[in-house]
Amino acid sequence: MAATPIHNYIQSLEKELAAGNTTEHSHRPALKTLFQSLNSAITATNEPQHITAVGAPDFRIIKKKLATGYVECKDIGINLDEVIKTEQLQRYLKSFHNLLVTDYLEFRWYVGGKLRLQQTLGTLVKNKIKQDKDNLQEIEGILTSFLNNEPEPISSPKELAGHMAHLAHMIREIIINSLKQEFVTGGLHAQWHAFRENLIPELSV
Repeated sequence: MAATPIHNYIQSLEKELAAGNTTEHSHRPALKTLFQSLNSAITATNEPQHITAVGAPDFRIIKKKLATGYVECKDIGINLDEVIKTEQLQRYLKSFHNLLVTDYLEFRWYVGGKLRLQQTLGTLVKNKIKQDKDNLQEIEGILTSFLNNEPEPISSPKELAGHMAHLAHMIREIIINSLKQEFVTGGLHAQWHAFRENLIPELSV
């Protein structure tokens, strides 16, 4: 029986683990190969250039020259419950509609900032992965759905308002972070002062 993409992925993880001194970066090639094995129509870009001022997750999923998903990776064994609570991940959940968070063994798929599906392929025992074989097919389904995800069409004024509110929050974060990083003589500061002088004197950052 031919090995599945998930089995090849697990073998790649174990090979890196056996070599020792691994970090979260060590396993990214295996994850990239897994993504592109499950969907040959996508390109998984590792460490893309900074996407916005809210930051850049570790992978960007490109399909037909459009970004359709993002992936944030943490080292094997990191508690994802704690990761999700961090300020970084809260920003990502607000900013990226289709987001996968993983420690390479557990996969959590978020759509519109809400957890859609999650599953764990096994546990790490002395540099070997003790597979939960009942979960492997489900994980393949989760990853396939994540890679195939398309933005849902807007079909009502309420949905349009929700999408616009999401973009407004994203723009707010971008402006705040940009002002923090820019010199006081920069162009964005000049616009801020112009608005305060001519339109809204009480305008905050």
